[in-house]
Amino acid sequence: MSKFHPLTVAQVKHETRDAIAVTFDVPPNLKDAFQYQQGQHLTLRAMIDGEDVRRSYSICSAVQDDRLRVAIKRVNGGLFSTWANECIRPGVTIDVMPPEGRFNLPLEPESDRHYLAFAAGSGITPILSIIKTTLLAEPNSRFTLLYGNRASSSVIFRDELTDLKDQYLERLNLVYIMSREPQDIELFHGRITEDKCRQLFQHWLRVENVDYAFICGPEDMMHGVSAALQEAGMPKERIRIELFAASTGKSERKPRPVTAEARHQTDVTVVMDGVHASFTMDKDKESLLDAGLRAGIDMRYSCKGGVCSTCRCKVLEGQVEMDVNYALEDYEVARGFVLSCQSFPVTDRIVVDFDVHE
Repeated sequence: MSKFHPLTVAQVKHETRDAIAVTFDVPPNLKDAFQYQQGQHLTLRAMIDGEDVRRSYSICSAVQDDRLRVAIKRVNGGLFSTWANECIRPGVTIDVMPPEGRFNLPLEPESDRHYLAFAAGSGITPILSIIKTTLLAEPNSRFTLLYGNRASSSVIFRDELTDLKDQYLERLNLVYIMSREPQDIELFHGRITEDKCRQLFQHWLRVENVDYAFICGPEDMMHGVSAALQEAGMPKERIRIELFAASTGKSERKPRPVTAEARHQTDVTVVMDGVHASFTMDKDKESLLDAGLRAGIDMRYSCKGGVCSTCRCKVLEGQVEMDVNYALEDYEVARGFVLSCQSFPVTDRIVVDFDVHE
């Protein structure tokens, strides 16, 4: 799973002025490796000005489409997103890691559910995959989408969403919320905030009639929507969240005191793709991921911000402290899973396994 594969770009479509949809040509021998679930993402790698740069982008195709496609929105100052929007063309080859991520739910043809989704900006990317896949896989289920943008011109996949609405008139409720463009209904004007959600739940949508909710967008929106949903009675375990990696700030680690009698170094063993590799690192100075990369191990990673879960692994022996976690569910942490990019050794010996998934 940690291996990158060179994939050729088959198509590039400009969705907005600063967002492109990139479709990859997957050769027959890699079809199995690149089978994906709705809501998953791909890690892309490119050498940009001599630097190995990796970023994760959500798949925006339905599972039934059998088409590997991601959306890349240009971020101000974003090294990879700027390069992608300027340089990716059909025929270009990009290193791509097989799909990862758990921003989804198991689907059952006989289910009769009402799903709710909140998206902002490019947060529509995994949500689009989830909506299309779900409506096809569960003929009796329906979806309500609230999609926040600045204005109509910045709506990614607008035509595709319109076509979906026309196709599923009775099963898809599509609502745009614009922050800089007046709307016919004042309730749908502004930003998607906790207070806005309270208004929506009071006057327009009954949360008790919703089975599951998906949220994808900036951190403040994520927390606000989740809080409002729980306040309205939705259990936390029925809320699925996917956070923008670009929306998280870089947190500074606060050094923890090490007693004089304690060892200052940790012996680390990494299991990945069935191979064992070992190295020694200082405690409380760098993450397991950074230390492993410095030791020459090709560790699996993408955002390094505790968001994408690409570096997820399980601690088999020893103990670590995790600074930031936006990607793992509570039950995963309870089972010993950590994000290696945010994990710092506490004990003198650590064994982590990247091959364990459950």
